[in-house]
Amino acid sequence: MAFEMMYVPIGVPTFHLESAQKEFEKSVALLQKIDADVIVPEEMLLSIDKLNTFTEGKHPDLLIVQNITFANGAYIAEVLRQFDCPVLLWTLREPVIDGTRLRLNSLTGAYSASNVLHEFGRAFEYIFGSPEEASVQKKVAATVAAAKVKKALRALNIAQVGHTPQGFGFGRALDMEMMTTFGANLVSVEARELIDKAKSFTDEDVAAYLADAQNRINGLDRIKPENVADFARLYRAYDEFVKEHHIGALSSRCWPDFFTAFGTPVCSVLGILNDLGVAAACEADTYGALTMFISMFLTGKPAFFGDPVSMNEAESTLTFWHCGMAPCSLAREDTGACAGLHCNRKIGPTLEFGCKAAPEVTIVRVGKKADGSFRFFLSKGETLDKPQQFYGTSLVVKTETPAEQVLNASVKDGWEPHFAVAMGDIFDEIKALCTMLGIEVNVY
Repeated sequence: MAFEMMYVPIGVPTFHLESAQKEFEKSVALLQKIDADVIVPEEMLLSIDKLNTFTEGKHPDLLIVQNITFANGAYIAEVLRQFDCPVLLWTLREPVIDGTRLRLNSLTGAYSASNVLHEFGRAFEYIFGSPEEASVQKKVAATVAAAKVKKALRALNIAQVGHTPQGFGFGRALDMEMMTTFGANLVSVEARELIDKAKSFTDEDVAAYLADAQNRINGLDRIKPENVADFARLYRAYDEFVKEHHIGALSSRCWPDFFTAFGTPVCSVLGILNDLGVAAACEADTYGALTMFISMFLTGKPAFFGDPVSMNEAESTLTFWHCGMAPCSLAREDTGACAGLHCNRKIGPTLEFGCKAAPEVTIVRVGKKADGSFRFFLSKGETLDKPQQFYGTSLVVKTETPAEQVLNASVKDGWEPHFAVAMGDIFDEIKALCTMLGIEVNVY
């Protein structure tokens, strides 16, 4: 179903309605710019009767409740009685301060509304300011984006291919936790099922997949032909599984099975899936894949998945790395995505490259605390123009907070070793999403 957000401008008719009407019109214009399908009333809702007439029969995924003038708590209580969805409470700035009458008194209305929201036990986002202010526009857009992610999560099928290796249990997801916390449906399949499927294909069956991969990856001709052919078989097996089960995110077991039971790594397949819009993480890290899905949804771009492996205090940089499964589209322009051999197993093809620079990135992780409750890691910075740092794929992030501080604090706080690096600034969106999901956010 399509995403629906609804603008609810509440107030009373005893304030300066000419000023209120101007703010109403500017607010509608802003919201329609952010989402053309926003549901807006034809006029300000200056009585509870008008409010109820407007809201009747609607099913919003996000409520933007604005005190167009002062309104007592009965207005927001009526809204909360009808709808159980995320709320953005918006206070307008007084348009004129000239020693005469109070034009809107929106702020007092916000206190009345927030008091009721707390009484209802409802978390909410909040913004103060006028529609033409850049900070307001950014906050509203971020909240709308977060609400869209929340709705998308409820339609998400996330696949767990195989089990996490010993000692990697932090990535193992439970179906009920995934559904009750995020709304997503967890699909589990054994790695051997996809391996067996891959083995069933002939060279002719996978010719189109091999041709596609050759357009994405340089140097496949330098890898043993039998490994390249088996990689193409894996590519088709995973692609068909994703399409058959409508998978939007996927975590896959990789070592040792794909080396020992199949003879070819799955790394490059996962990298291509990310470029095809399916968030794919290795080492069966399902919460890593979930993090990537959220990152990709918000940026519209593939995300990098990897371990923090190196720090440069002088540059304030952290290097993120993995064996060779980053999206090909993130590769530096001067090298492109290259084929290589796995750094430990010496079997290919894996992906080999350093990632290109990006002016804004966000480091994100859906993790768990010792008591089993969820939390989000959140930090931001930029990626630098650096060559490949180690065998595999690497990305160098200059963090906004000093890297040494980010590293020391995150290690002491017990974070999992896998992170997603989102190709854009989604800091505000993640914070808003955490409010909507009732999950703690830790900013570094």
